[in-house]
Amino acid sequence: MIKVQKFIFNPFQENSFILFDETGECIFVDMGSYTVEEKKEVLFFVENNKLKPVMIVNTHCHVDHLLGNSFFKNKFKVSIGAHSADEFLLENAVEHGTVFGLEVESPPEINFYLEEGEKISFGHSSLDIIHVPGHSPGSVALFSKEDNFVIAGDVIFSGSIGRTDLPGGDYNTLLNSIRKKLLTLPPETVVYCGHGPDTTITEETKTNPFLNS
Repeated sequence: MIKVQKFIFNPFQENSFILFDETGECIFVDMGSYTVEEKKEVLFFVENNKLKPVMIVNTHCHVDHLLGNSFFKNKFKVSIGAHSADEFLLENAVEHGTVFGLEVESPPEINFYLEEGEKISFGHSSLDIIHVPGHSPGSVALFSKEDNFVIAGDVIFSGSIGRTDLPGGDYNTLLNSIRKKLLTLPPETVVYCGHGPDTTITEETKTNPFLNS
């Protein structure tokens, strides 16, 4: 069984996750920790729960979701996975951070690509990779059928959807991704969003104003 630990980091109030199972192996998802204190919070959780990080995964490569990549890659000697279509965003991460008043070091390169139809595996667990472009060209969601949840990045939020005015974003593509790739998941699926509270597929299907217009 996969357990999900959520952290809220950086000035964007971005949701970062550690996913782990009974083996103690874990993965970092969208590790946006920016300050020393935020990084220490992650280290304390890992050490306190005797976890072994095996990879870093990004649902997409906007700067607020990868602020901790360099630190944790160097700390735990792990590889970083993301979709190839978001690789161009890494080149602009330092400049993008400056726009928002953040000092950002050049993020490490992507070591392996996340492709739809493939899986991410750790311990005794695995997650299905779903390509959901629109917020960014390479946005992906990570779905656990067995444990009934999806890590959705910034594709969908509780009562809202991701912005599409950043490079590579497209409103119609985003809506198509949500309707065809996410709303078709089991209704009881818990949705862990990139910002804000968790939700469910049922809740968003019934009440999300962007999906009911």
